[in-house]
Amino acid sequence: MLFGKKSGIKNRNRERYDRVRRLMWIKCESCGRLVYYKDYKDNHYICPRCGRAFIMTPKQRFDLLFDNTEWQRVPLPTVTDDPLNFVDRMPYKERLATARTDTGYNDAVATADGTIGGIATTICVLNGDFMLGSMGRAAGDGIVASMEHAIETKQPFVMVVSSGGARMQENILSLMQMARTTVAVNRLHEKGIPYIVILTDPTYGGVTASFAMLGDIHIAEKDARIGFAGRRVIEQNIREKLPSNFQTADYLYEHGMVDMVVARPELHDKLVKILSVLTKQPHDVKPINVQTPAFDATKKIRGMGESDAYDKVLLARNENRPHFLDYINGIVDDWTYLAGDRLYAEDPAMCSGIGFWRGIPAVIIGQEQGRTIESRQHHRFGMANPDGYRKAQRMMRLAEKFKLPLISLFDTAGAFAGREGEERGQSQAVASSIATGLSIKTPYVAVNVGQGGSGGAIAIGTGDKVLMLENAIYSVIAPESCASILWRDNNFKATASTAMKLTARDMADLNVIDRIVNEPAGGAHTDWQTTMELLAAAVVDAIHELENIPAEELPTKRAEKFIAMTRDVEIYAPEHKSEDH
Repeated sequence: MLFGKKSGIKNRNRERYDRVRRLMWIKCESCGRLVYYKDYKDNHYICPRCGRAFIMTPKQRFDLLFDNTEWQRVPLPTVTDDPLNFVDRMPYKERLATARTDTGYNDAVATADGTIGGIATTICVLNGDFMLGSMGRAAGDGIVASMEHAIETKQPFVMVVSSGGARMQENILSLMQMARTTVAVNRLHEKGIPYIVILTDPTYGGVTASFAMLGDIHIAEKDARIGFAGRRVIEQNIREKLPSNFQTADYLYEHGMVDMVVARPELHDKLVKILSVLTKQPHDVKPINVQTPAFDATKKIRGMGESDAYDKVLLARNENRPHFLDYINGIVDDWTYLAGDRLYAEDPAMCSGIGFWRGIPAVIIGQEQGRTIESRQHHRFGMANPDGYRKAQRMMRLAEKFKLPLISLFDTAGAFAGREGEERGQSQAVASSIATGLSIKTPYVAVNVGQGGSGGAIAIGTGDKVLMLENAIYSVIAPESCASILWRDNNFKATASTAMKLTARDMADLNVIDRIVNEPAGGAHTDWQTTMELLAAAVVDAIHELENIPAEELPTKRAEKFIAMTRDVEIYAPEHKSEDH
């Protein structure tokens, strides 16, 4: 016992001691151990023994997320308590009264204004402690009013969710809140208001099936349980055991439903980075400072010297050449990786996110090939599945909504050719990426930084300005494959490379690209610093040029550019070495 033996405590002091103990200690629902309240509070209401994150009150959430714990409550509308006169084991009105007494809040929603990183923001909290955060008329009205307040004040809107779903005691009236809150979300999107959802433990039911899964960016709090139907309900329906990580934050990340999983103490800083880009805050340009990884410059590369064109192929594939994430780490400040296609999976072959490209807030996408054996396998050598291209489309629409330039750095041998890709619609995904890229009303700069392979490359290559590094290549098929099919001999790969006109110089002559970006004398793989400086400056120049064109005119000009491409072009094939081939 905390205060000595039970028999040693006088009965008249029992109530006082119990009250003090309740204030000083809590019992963790996960590990079952007592936790000293001050340690628990200092640890952001996370059990310091097992790491279980407890539900936070709206006040605690506001203190956590707003700068300097400074905020002001936003008044919300009230509704009648019990329109259906609902009674189960006890009247609904009594349940409401109990919840109000226990929590100190009128209903499950509370909203406040404050700043996050100095950016005026509205935060709305769906309180899991109030009748499990269930959504009834009062909660629905509160969410709608909060979103309308954000629209009126033109402030970013952050929704923090913890809920069991729609409130059963209000039946169809609670179900209709799914539609009502979705209307309000649509208005946020129409007005270009940033809408960020923080999904906490637990979030289920009609809440996830409406406003909570319609954000511009979804953040899942670490270890949160998130889903539509509960785990037990699903296991009973399908009569099988579900994976141990089913409906966890990490599970949703792997399946493309959330952009990131963030530990509670890091939420404020993460929101600062996101909002600073989406609201286009001024940002100082930091110098590029990268080191070129060591490599063996004397190592003979098989095939080098067979033809100038095939030399470019080998340079584009050089294992020391910088890839997408290398460019991001070297050029982009305050990078936030955004994951998932919101349909099925997170595809690491197609990377995407937001950050400042030499001080310019931008959405950036591109294929990552990986460098080590493990990372190459993880990123699938830069060959994206349909999920990757659908994620790219999501990023294109994100850029358009916030009027941010879209930068794509494409570098792939092609879209992944496999059974799963075909089952999930690889062709449709690539086609839709091309169509989306051609239609967005925002500046779009596409850069071929290595291998521009087939439809996998053009899917994110339909920019207003298309740039190409000096030693990159662009082709419908690999020259080795072309030689095997048409010459019926892989040994003619160098001849095929020349015939295909796949170099940057060829692309400029054919009017397929707008600019060649020079590389250091030995190639990009020999000097990352110079390569990134040249690439960064070329992209900035292209963005500034496009910013002088009204955004509404960009899709038309982009379409005209690609419609005119390839007209009146004559291609002269090289002479073959023998009549037999």
